[in-house]
Amino acid sequence: MLKSWRRSSSLLAALLVAVALLSGCIDDRVGATGEEDKVLQYNSAPGSVSFPELAEDLGYLGEVKLESIGSTTGGPESIQLTATKQTDFGSAFNGAIIKSVAQNVKIKSVIGSYGRDKHTFIGAYVLEGSPIQTAKDFIGKKVGVNTLGAHLEFMTKDYLRAGGLTDKEISQVTLVTVPSGNAEQILRSGQIDAVLLSGVARDRALEKGGLIELFKDIDIYQTEFTAGDYFFAEEYIKNNPNTVRQFVEGVAKAIEWERTTPREEVIQRMESIVDKRDGKDAALNLKYWKSTGIATEGGVIEPEEYQRWIDWLVQSGDLKEGQVKPEDLYTNEFNPYAR
Repeated sequence: MLKSWRRSSSLLAALLVAVALLSGCIDDRVGATGEEDKVLQYNSAPGSVSFPELAEDLGYLGEVKLESIGSTTGGPESIQLTATKQTDFGSAFNGAIIKSVAQNVKIKSVIGSYGRDKHTFIGAYVLEGSPIQTAKDFIGKKVGVNTLGAHLEFMTKDYLRAGGLTDKEISQVTLVTVPSGNAEQILRSGQIDAVLLSGVARDRALEKGGLIELFKDIDIYQTEFTAGDYFFAEEYIKNNPNTVRQFVEGVAKAIEWERTTPREEVIQRMESIVDKRDGKDAALNLKYWKSTGIATEGGVIEPEEYQRWIDWLVQSGDLKEGQVKPEDLYTNEFNPYAR
């Protein structure tokens, strides 16, 4: 079911307030016995392999184990679940992390989780013959994104601003949430006018033909960049510093393994992981994997990765100048590549 941008933005704001309240009053389920937690509960994505999952398979997590307790639907939900102690760690777009911390959600980023480069990017697509060719053509149209308040919303608005649209005109472009697995079908059926796609969903859609690429995030920002991070609740880090350190060290090593290993070997390893977890059919899309997308060695977090979106939120009126600083949002203390 499609949801309007305005309605979902209001729901997201209400959700952040609720998370802030819950994260302050729910007892932390770890550290109560004086022993650190060694089983990290998280949400996985069927048919794909995250850096923590790769790290565990490579033996980089040591005695720390992963336990998937559900499927992820997006960064804002991941923030909610981690802040309220329903999962131990999550991943989200850095802009969404900033907005959450500004609402007093007590999470801290520890290592990069995804990024953008010439191989791994998000693109905006329309059907061949679409009247949409420039930013001005988006006025009055519907654009499909996987979630609101995150990466895809930011890049779309940046594209529209760069194309000369005023804030009033941008407000006439409706962003609607569509499930990633159905996004291409929803575009082809005419329920939306354009869609933002990445990874497997993008490559499969392009293979079928009939789509035109209008813009992509790597061109908008004219640089490779880490766009999202893994994070823990601050209380979890306080109670389990050695577990968090082992997690970050393992993920950092997995990022570098993936970056320096031949593509065919990486794909084979991922297919093996998914075969054991989800079955062979689920691994079919891994052939489209191209790169880590992580811009820094070992996923070390750079202040610019947050300052870019802080400036964006200040400009849009979502933050006050100086309300949030990059150093409030992350720590590299557990990452061996930061030393």
